Amino acid sequence: MDIFLLILGFILMLVGIIGSFLPILPGPPISWVGLLLLHFTSVIDMTWTFLGITLAIALLVFALDYVIPALGTKKFGGTKAGVIGTTAGLVVALFFPILGPFGIIIWPFIGALVGELLNKADKKTATKAAFGSFLGFLTGTFMKFLVAIVYLGMFISEAWQHKSALFPFFS
Repeated sequence: MDIFLLILGFILMLVGIIGSFLPILPGPPISWVGLLLLHFTSVIDMTWTFLGITLAIALLVFALDYVIPALGTKKFGGTKAGVIGTTAGLVVALFFPILGPFGIIIWPFIGALVGELLNKADKKTATKAAFGSFLGFLTGTFMKFLVAIVYLGMFISEAWQHKSALFPFFS
């Protein structure tokens, strides 16, 4: 059973990394489930405090990923209409993946641009706000990727430290 939990946990770690880039998959929370499965092995005992802190980080990063593009729009001179447009663009990217994986980058940008233009902003201001949305998206993606990689490192480190107990037939 330990080997099964180890393999399934590792697969979830990889899916979490992929989820850092795909909006459909919540990357860091999936990676955290991989850590949780490692905890359930008979060999590795992580503390509940450690698991609680890593869960809180995963959920915080997951939530921030939806907030940061809107904040980027606002920071670059966008109005409430641009923020709403960015959010609408994210929703379009999630439910109508028309442009494939590039849609998650393009739709928030287009949403912010359309929102600002509908709000009577000039093209320069609208483009600047849309660029802020794009930077916000990149920031959120980088943050999720970084957390997923750190969790993978923790997973590998714990598994490696207990390799003789996990794989006694290799000793």
